[in-house]
Amino acid sequence: MKKRQFLAAGLLGMSSVAIAANKEKQAACASSKDAGPVLLTITGAIGAGNRGALDPVLDQMMAKQKLQFNRAHTFDFASLNALPQTTIKPTLEYDSKQHVLSGPLLSDVLSAAGAAAAGDVLLRAVDGYAVQVSMADIRKYRFIVATHLDGKAIPLGGLGPLWAVYEADGFPEIMEKPISARFALCPWGTYHIEAKI
Repeated sequence: MKKRQFLAAGLLGMSSVAIAANKEKQAACASSKDAGPVLLTITGAIGAGNRGALDPVLDQMMAKQKLQFNRAHTFDFASLNALPQTTIKPTLEYDSKQHVLSGPLLSDVLSAAGAAAAGDVLLRAVDGYAVQVSMADIRKYRFIVATHLDGKAIPLGGLGPLWAVYEADGFPEIMEKPISARFALCPWGTYHIEAKI
């Protein structure tokens, strides 16, 4: 009889632990559901980061583009839009018309990731295009991480969802170049940045 009571109490105790663990798991899932999909991953010379190492199974595109990292700082749409926003009006090479682009300054995004001390960054697009830009140029040209084009979120399959870009029209040395060469430092579809010391 005492053995049965002991076993019943043990099972009840294990059930309580399982229920508590399940509640914690559900709470964690609920908070991750509240976050949007990751749009930008910053690696290299960053702060503590908010995610772990590259997982070659789950991070397929990054693995195929030969990226490696032990930690990263990621941003979703909401976290990028929570940063102070900047608006620029460059004449774009695609239609030779002026458009309104808005998003946070790239320097602010890097600071939020703990990468303000970087000397250079490698900007990488979803199609594999990559370009190295100095932090001095990022600040000088006031690069933004554009999330909106003419007031609308930039779609994947277009120039987005993110575009590291500057207002070329504001700099004579850039305006001297043919319009097709003015945005060579501006990968559309930006999804990864490697901060380098």
